[in-house]
Amino acid sequence: MPEHRFQVNGKPVAVDVDEATPLLFVLRNDLGLKGAKLGCGSGHCGACTVIVDGNPVNACTAPMWSMNGVSVETVEGAGRDAVFDAFLDAQAAQCGYCIPGILMSARALLQRDPPASADEVVAHLAERHICRCGTHRRILDAIEAARQAV
Repeated sequence: MPEHRFQVNGKPVAVDVDEATPLLFVLRNDLGLKGAKLGCGSGHCGACTVIVDGNPVNACTAPMWSMNGVSVETVEGAGRDAVFDAFLDAQAAQCGYCIPGILMSARALLQRDPPASADEVVAHLAERHICRCGTHRRILDAIEAARQAV
């Protein structure tokens, strides 16, 4: 099997896996990073979202052949920031299954220069994330608070 070299949360890693293996499986099974979740397995729910070279990516559909030389950030490596604190303040998380992916998308959108507008955030979340807990308003309020703080 080919070796794939990339960075995860600022640390270099090398894994020997088939090049069609999804990044999500490597993160969870080989690297022990369980924050990104397998929801749909087809890139529609966003529970597996991580940041790859500054962009939100569905790890369940990102094959390892595309990961060579990239920088991956997971929720475990994200640390406390304005987005994290805003989610806590707004009590935006319920079950927590989809929240790591939503947090990572929000971080990526707000780290852009300039940060994404409120309308861009809503459009992105509507097309890339599914949350069944019913905290949509709190999630949007949290992201808007973080956007104002950035």
